[in-house]
Amino acid sequence: MARHSHWHNIQATKGKADARRAKDFGKLAKAITAAAKEGGGDPSFNFSLRMAMDSARLANVPKDNIDRAVARGTGEGAEGSQIESVVYEGFGPGGLAVLIQCLTDNRNRSFSEVRTVVEKNGGTLGAQGSVMWMFEKKGVVVIHDRSKILEPERFELAVIDAGADDLRELYESLEIVTQATALKNVLDTIGSLGLFADEASLVYLAKDPVAVSDVDAELMGKFIQKLEELDDVDTIYTNEI
Repeated sequence: MARHSHWHNIQATKGKADARRAKDFGKLAKAITAAAKEGGGDPSFNFSLRMAMDSARLANVPKDNIDRAVARGTGEGAEGSQIESVVYEGFGPGGLAVLIQCLTDNRNRSFSEVRTVVEKNGGTLGAQGSVMWMFEKKGVVVIHDRSKILEPERFELAVIDAGADDLRELYESLEIVTQATALKNVLDTIGSLGLFADEASLVYLAKDPVAVSDVDAELMGKFIQKLEELDDVDTIYTNEI
């Protein structure tokens, strides 16, 4: 699965790490605000908000920041900016398909910044629908330490019955892929088994991932890094294996 996100590990000086931490906090807060705006401020009834809040807590975002982000989304906060999600489609180095998901309060600014970075780093933006057909929206659940699953066969049967499409062992972790509509049910099932999902999100997965040369892979890595430096960019998906 070729999926890149702002949770990836980086090596940096303390000053750079602190700056990155602040930026990630801001992006996580934007996700909360957008989810609250879309479905209301009660995570018991708004599953997208529940996932956004869980992600923020796992990243140690302070509770006050989370509460303010929810209030902004529901219109109760003093800060009036409206955050929305927008996805730009295009191609990166080597012709790889790219989806660039932004959380923004200014579409014009986001489009201009994304287009500039894409074009300066060997890519092109496309029209709506130009590459989206190459992807499908899925739920992805990750358990970092699969040794916590004491009864693997029982666990596998339970999550498949709940709607899981695929289970993949990745080093010490377990990744569970579901239909988008089954994600909540799978998470609830994992919880009923006394386990905790370390990550859960709705993502765009490539239907037919493609292999690329080492040169294009390196160029794509730099391409993604430049995009992730933009404040409005939340997640980037490609069809790279």
